[in-house]
Amino acid sequence: MTATLTLEPLGGITPHPRANDHTAGATYDLRPTAARNPGGAVDWARTHGAALRDRLRTDGMILLRGLPVDIAAFDDVVRAVGGELLPYTERSTPRSAVKGNIYTSTEYPSDQSIPLHNESSYAAAWPTTVYFFCHTAPGTGGATPVADSRAVLDLIPQAVRARFADGVLYTRTFRAEMGLSWQEAYQTDDRAAVERHCRAHGHAYSWDGDVLHTRHHRPATLTDPATGTEVWFNQGHLFHISNLEPDLRDVLVETYGDHGLPRNAHLANGSPIPDDDLTAIRSAYADASLALPWQQGDIMLVNNHLMAHGREPFTGDRRILVAMT
Repeated sequence: MTATLTLEPLGGITPHPRANDHTAGATYDLRPTAARNPGGAVDWARTHGAALRDRLRTDGMILLRGLPVDIAAFDDVVRAVGGELLPYTERSTPRSAVKGNIYTSTEYPSDQSIPLHNESSYAAAWPTTVYFFCHTAPGTGGATPVADSRAVLDLIPQAVRARFADGVLYTRTFRAEMGLSWQEAYQTDDRAAVERHCRAHGHAYSWDGDVLHTRHHRPATLTDPATGTEVWFNQGHLFHISNLEPDLRDVLVETYGDHGLPRNAHLANGSPIPDDDLTAIRSAYADASLALPWQQGDIMLVNNHLMAHGREPFTGDRRILVAMT
């Protein structure tokens, strides 16, 4: 017997009045009854892969709850829906490979939040779909909140959007003793390979011994090719130094100067992003976001164009795995 694809909106979600109902319509709870083992889960995903892809193009996110999966089955489910898994390239956060191109989620301390963002929106290439698998549910907290990027754009004041019209300038400094080394970020020990990547993707770069400095420009918004809608699509608020604790920020600036920080973001012309603009952007994400507690075995499919994602602080042995296509 083949499970029937039934997607129903989760109840109890009240979107922000200006969120255009995107967020409320983006989350679905699926409980297939025919797939009772990992092999059945993969067969189910193969049967319904096209329907899931269609829903993702408009709804942005689907939560699969009730599919019996292990890590190997998660790999197969992702392939059934999205095809070959992508490697994590031009890295900005620490992750570990688990199986092939399945990775741990960002390995930050459990008491820290990760701001909402679209995966690799700071880069020249990014995944269209991101898949999260709850291998081990946290004790408390630890949700992966999402926010509809269409709603985020709507909620950002027009004056702020105008200042970002020419995009975002990202600056990064790679030091082995602070943040990611260039070897980890680019997954190579070959300086020439890093330089080729930088030239191919429009990065200005310079070396100071074994320290690499880069600067690159990216748009602040994106037109989603499937829907034709414009979305907020950048990590300016995440890269910005204001995300660091004030004491750490002061030490880094005093030690390395404004141009030696691990990462930072500016307006396209290189001028600082006004504090009020960052506040407005973060407020828009908060107003458009929702967070559902993880249950072991959950798989969340996220259209990376239409939905941003983040992480809440947690207790316990949370283990969320990530794949991208």
